[in-house]
Amino acid sequence: AFGVEPSRLFPPPKNGRVDSEDQRSRHCPYLDTINRSVLDFDFEKLCSISLSHINAYACLVCGKYFQGRGLKSHAYIHSVQFSHHVFLNLHTLKFYCLPDNYEIIDSSLEDITYVLKPTFTKQQIANLEKQVKFSRAYDGTTYLPGIVGLNNIKANDYANAVLQALSNVPPLRNYFLEEDNYKNIKRPPGDIMFLLVQRFGELMRKLWNPRNFKAHVSPHEMLQAVVLCSKKTFQITKQGDGVDFLSWFLNALHSALGGTKKKKKTIVTDVFQGSMRIFTKKLPHPDLPAEEKEQLLHNDEYQETMVESTFMYLTLDLPTAPLYKDEKEQLIIPQVPLFNILAKFNGITEKEYKTYKENFLKRFQLTKLPPYLIFCIKRFTKNNFFVEKNPTIVNFPITNVDLREYLSEEVQAVHRNTTYDLIANIVHDGKPSEGSYRIHVLHHGTGKWYELQDLQVTDILPQMITLSEAYIQIWKRRDNDETHQQGA
Repeated sequence: AFGVEPSRLFPPPKNGRVDSEDQRSRHCPYLDTINRSVLDFDFEKLCSISLSHINAYACLVCGKYFQGRGLKSHAYIHSVQFSHHVFLNLHTLKFYCLPDNYEIIDSSLEDITYVLKPTFTKQQIANLEKQVKFSRAYDGTTYLPGIVGLNNIKANDYANAVLQALSNVPPLRNYFLEEDNYKNIKRPPGDIMFLLVQRFGELMRKLWNPRNFKAHVSPHEMLQAVVLCSKKTFQITKQGDGVDFLSWFLNALHSALGGTKKKKKTIVTDVFQGSMRIFTKKLPHPDLPAEEKEQLLHNDEYQETMVESTFMYLTLDLPTAPLYKDEKEQLIIPQVPLFNILAKFNGITEKEYKTYKENFLKRFQLTKLPPYLIFCIKRFTKNNFFVEKNPTIVNFPITNVDLREYLSEEVQAVHRNTTYDLIANIVHDGKPSEGSYRIHVLHHGTGKWYELQDLQVTDILPQMITLSEAYIQIWKRRDNDETHQQGA
């Protein structure tokens, strides 16, 4: 059959259409020209010539995208010019042979549609926690689904680390692996924010796909949605701040899923939202005489007030790093135990906050602990001229962090489980403005820890994790007396 045009083998039907039952639609002589090693469906689905999204087809011989399949379309011209004959419609997932324009129906192509659009059954999702088997990509590399490198397009490792951390939070991941959970959410006309939800779901399914052609994923479409929906606050080409991105992304996901500030909950608030009481006391101006200060403290506006507030993450403040050096002229890297910086939330510790005009004392007490608790360790301080980074190492155990003492007494009785284990640790290395991000994640199935930095994936000993400049951490609450994970 090779060297003979398919139109000679099968004369075209008289009405110009191919009947779906016609044998021609089943046997295409060009299937073995498909080159799976060049297929990459992580990029925007647009024609490489006209840059149009409409009717985009992937050439399965060279991997490029072209528009249309009519007589003068880019895909048709490409098929004639280069003798590349097998195309996939990126929207309908149907295969066609060009220039003859008949549909190919062949079960051997199912692996290609699965890479373009992976799907998960409820049973597969339920088994992910027990998954210990490595998958083999088409190029021969092995990988653990979910522990997959993300491509750093230019300077987007800050977003990659956050997306990888979130993809390893089981209830959030499970929700997004199943498109039916969110595809019928009603959004106002012209709302672009829902794009974030769709792209995040697609990225989750690619990261957890056990039948990938390659052992890494490019977050290209996800990040384009981030640039668009954040009105360019977050860029692919410019390093951003991981905490700023995490905060924006969780709130944007929550509202795109139909959530509101007070009443309407979503998967995001179910997983991450806790609550606290904030006690605030106004302070007299420090330059006032002592008697005047004393008098002011009796006024109503200087009395302590209390508000209940929700949170998606807790900000932990580091002590100021000392500037002195040791006898070898080396800067000493200070260390602080995690429980010291958690004391901010014990309801007793007071912290001074200064605004342009006034000073306040605040103290915080936790009233509800979420199933997954995020800590953001405040490493960066901005002043008028530059951003400074605090290099203090936080000493933390990887398992068994009990937060009961940070809850008010009446709430302690309600919370049966207050013990947390670490599942993700995002690290910032280097200088404030140009540093890089990497992440440590726990693979629940094997109980092993992995370090991911862009495309690099390596296993790591749990005791090495605490030596890094941790920036964002996700902790999982132990429920129903779970035993702590292995590897810790």
